[in-house]
Amino acid sequence: MAVLLRLHHCNRRAGCTMELPGFAVAVWMFACFRASVVGYPNGRVREACTSMVPCHGSSPQLSPEHTITVNGTEFKPGDNIEVHLSGPDFEGFFIQARDAEHLDSPAVGSFVLADWRRSQLLTCGRTKNSAVSHTSKAKKKDIKVYWIAPEDAPKHVQFLATVVKKYRIFWVKIPGPIVSQPNVLSPTPPLHATSAPMSTSHPASYISKPFSASGCGITKFCIRNPTNCDPGSASCFFLSFQQEASSVFIEMSGPSEGYLAFAFSQDQWMGGDDAYLCVNVDHRIHVSTAHLKERSHPLLDVENALEDVSWRLADGVLQCSFRRGIRLPAYKERFNLDTSYYIFLADGEASEGGLLYKHHRQPLVTNGPYNVTGLPQDIGGSRAPRLIKAHGALMFVAWIATVSIGVIVARFFKPVWNHSFLFGKELWFQVHRMLMLTTVMLTSISFVLPFVYRGGWSQQAGFHPYLGCAVMALTIFQPLMAGFRPSRHAPRRQLFNWFHWSTGTTARILAVVTMFLGMDLPALDLPDPWDTYAMIGFVAWHVGTDVLLEIHSYCLVRKVEVIEDDRVQILQSLTSAEAEGRLFKQIVLTIYVCGNVVFLVAFLIAINQV
Repeated sequence: MAVLLRLHHCNRRAGCTMELPGFAVAVWMFACFRASVVGYPNGRVREACTSMVPCHGSSPQLSPEHTITVNGTEFKPGDNIEVHLSGPDFEGFFIQARDAEHLDSPAVGSFVLADWRRSQLLTCGRTKNSAVSHTSKAKKKDIKVYWIAPEDAPKHVQFLATVVKKYRIFWVKIPGPIVSQPNVLSPTPPLHATSAPMSTSHPASYISKPFSASGCGITKFCIRNPTNCDPGSASCFFLSFQQEASSVFIEMSGPSEGYLAFAFSQDQWMGGDDAYLCVNVDHRIHVSTAHLKERSHPLLDVENALEDVSWRLADGVLQCSFRRGIRLPAYKERFNLDTSYYIFLADGEASEGGLLYKHHRQPLVTNGPYNVTGLPQDIGGSRAPRLIKAHGALMFVAWIATVSIGVIVARFFKPVWNHSFLFGKELWFQVHRMLMLTTVMLTSISFVLPFVYRGGWSQQAGFHPYLGCAVMALTIFQPLMAGFRPSRHAPRRQLFNWFHWSTGTTARILAVVTMFLGMDLPALDLPDPWDTYAMIGFVAWHVGTDVLLEIHSYCLVRKVEVIEDDRVQILQSLTSAEAEGRLFKQIVLTIYVCGNVVFLVAFLIAINQV
């Protein structure tokens, strides 16, 4: 979908519909939803009047490619100023004039179009025709409009433009020239666009060699993944903090050619966090601070509080280092570093222009809050939350161990254990029932854990939660149906057997599919492709064992012979034939259980290491 500028305050305005009639509310909600998905290829973007930010789910580009020019530097009320926006092909734009000394103030003056086919007038706030935008997503290289100075114009006016090259490639509030009324002083201090590209406050130097972990836990606080890895290796994520008087020197490195980022957080969730990014832009590393607002792209800061910035990009390893004060009262979004926080460490890809893409795996998160200026420590972290690890582990125990063994016992060990009893019931039935009830218990506990972790339904997990709900429903239905099992010789017993088998088989198939999908979700993300091969191996192991026992049962049935003239004389009954295979089946069951334990241990070890 070609989306240029998205409704920026839809949710806030949707709250005003409470007083509308029901049908109007539905229409308005549909309009808001459609706006947020389809966007504004027609350029009607009045909702972005204040911020000039297109809500495209990504960060603005770093260095503008487009320029704004005017045909004069002075104006009087009522004068016309020609404004020209030009640069490489772009699809959307949004132009305003604002008080140069208060760029957050509303738009001033009005515009007149030079080409009504490619541009249109919009009303921002109470000022009619105070902004100009595109009429379609057709590519264009330049736009010309005329600005009319109002009677109450401020002393200095600056032109700003947001330009959309493609849906996720855009620049916000590109600064244009400042025009002033006659006989007024130049504006001070120098003005900047409110969406300045990522940059450092001081010139960056080059790091000559990999970082060292020699002082970790002694003179500096370190986070390493894998635990105790060497920062010089191509697979080690490294983050260190070393206090020096009233500042902290920070080093970060890891295998990435896109970006590395870390953040201080007051909890284990993204949102309201103090973030630091090292981004590869055209083979140069740009270091910036940012603010994380919920699960969205970082909001880059205009001013940077970092000093002594250095970087290195070699052999696929990105390194950056910088210094910041322990307390930065002038920067409201920066946390004080003499307090304990959870620490996030993430990596991902970036476009050639510095556009950040979402990290393709779960960020590394410390197991608890830490004070990086306190006692030096050398710790690791986990890319999978503990509740999600427990969810995966319990599901693997239930559907790799207990349910699989329970099915084999019920299907092939009735004749073998038919004369053995436990608590007044056949042994095979008691073993089967115990394993299946354990499966129900483990699945029920595991089912609740992701909801506890997420605080509700997850919109990021694809089909996994939907299939998981189906498995949970079948898991509960199966023992309930078993409670109404007819007697062995009842007419409906065959119908019950068929439903019991089909429900259990469907649940097992869905459980395997659900586990396949869950292993690669960011919250768990087992090693790939090992996890896929291991799960395929388990399925093959189970199916192979099932087929082997089926063939064995068929061979025993063939031992029934027909002799003499009466045509039918059973020398061996089916029950006695099955009894002859007792040893074989017990050997197969023992090997099968051992194999399941091997698969289960392998998965549990993998879960523990993520």
